Amino acid sequence: MSGSISYQETLDYIFEKLPMFSRLGKAALKPNLDNITAFCTLLGNPQLEFQTIHIAGTNGKGSVSHALAAILTDACYKTGMYTSPHLVDFRERIRINGEAVERGFVIDFVDRYRQAIEDIQPSFFEITVAMAFEYFAQQQVDVAVIEVGLGGRLDSTNLITPELSIITNISYDHKDLLGNTLAEIAGEKAGIIKHGVPVVVGEQHPETERVFFEHSIKRQSELYYADSFWTLVKVGGDIRHQHYKAVNKANLQVYEVKTDLTGGYQRHNIKTVLTAVELLAASGFRVNIDGAVASLAHVKTATGLLGRWQVLQDAPPIVCDVAHNPAGLREVFDQWKDVPAETKHIVVGFVKDKDVAEALALFPKDAQYYFCNAKIPRALPADELQCAASAAGLFGGIYPGAEAAFAAARTNMRANDALLVTGSFFIVGEVLECFENRI
Repeated sequence: MSGSISYQETLDYIFEKLPMFSRLGKAALKPNLDNITAFCTLLGNPQLEFQTIHIAGTNGKGSVSHALAAILTDACYKTGMYTSPHLVDFRERIRINGEAVERGFVIDFVDRYRQAIEDIQPSFFEITVAMAFEYFAQQQVDVAVIEVGLGGRLDSTNLITPELSIITNISYDHKDLLGNTLAEIAGEKAGIIKHGVPVVVGEQHPETERVFFEHSIKRQSELYYADSFWTLVKVGGDIRHQHYKAVNKANLQVYEVKTDLTGGYQRHNIKTVLTAVELLAASGFRVNIDGAVASLAHVKTATGLLGRWQVLQDAPPIVCDVAHNPAGLREVFDQWKDVPAETKHIVVGFVKDKDVAEALALFPKDAQYYFCNAKIPRALPADELQCAASAAGLFGGIYPGAEAAFAAARTNMRANDALLVTGSFFIVGEVLECFENRI
């Protein structure tokens, strides 16, 4: 390993040198898999050296990825996990048994393949996917849970042939890239369905069912809907845990599920996870529902999951959630209305390519707002967001960044208030970083 470059210098190189979606948006995306194929061929195709589970979807794919990784780790598999984006540290993207990739490996990988990077000119995402495959192969993982970055058909992760494909749900997001109808978006995400590989779809929708059916028939892949396997009924919980009764529809067996996956939307994700576990068990994996239920109690601690209804403080409550499209925000605010508070404060920021007007229509009008923009070129300027919010009946001040907005909100909070941070992975990431540094 070269000693001439530091970890931060390595990150600076890949962040600044390579086309990055969070910075450039659509311009960073490649319309094919040529670069990732060429780069992985150079590496000796490390993605062929371990089993994989592939997860796509508009919302929930991160939670499902972390839950399955926790379940497989608890079942004594050496389990890799690739997710994106990261919120605080780049190394969040690549984990084995919950432990982030070593800094030394990141430095060494970029150092060894710098000339190939210059020659092939991959995107930032393509390099991180290749890096994950190489790390998992080097560390001889048994199985890796691989989360799609965007879409599915043309996503760099689609180089794998998994043991199981999962599509959590379909709703509107990235319409400029994936399509203007749910059927078009479903077609892009159905691109991860491989010949003979079973696929789990987390939520049924009349506009997408035909798309998934036709793709599964064409690829001779068995199609399973989680809603057909499980019913979940919430029976209790608090700001840090939820309690469900999970009913297996095949045998009517009832399981008591306590999970640290908070947020009302997790009811869909848990059904998807339990269905996936049943199919993995049927294919020979050493997993079962009892073990899965036990693992669901500590997903966050086992895998380092951040930003999904994450409670930063109990009293007064401070919560952050990376929801950034209407479907995700609708679920967040359904839960937010049940958080008791005299005054509710909301720190919010978006990126430019979101349907901001549709999203803002879901925000409560009786909250005090702190409008900001993340430190990326794609961020929607705070003054533009404030203008759009005012048109929706939402009022508050503008701040030069998430850190300043969060600091102002905390200063204004009283003992009986509550604070929510949402709208963007990048806003939540910046708040988490400054919270850890104890603003």
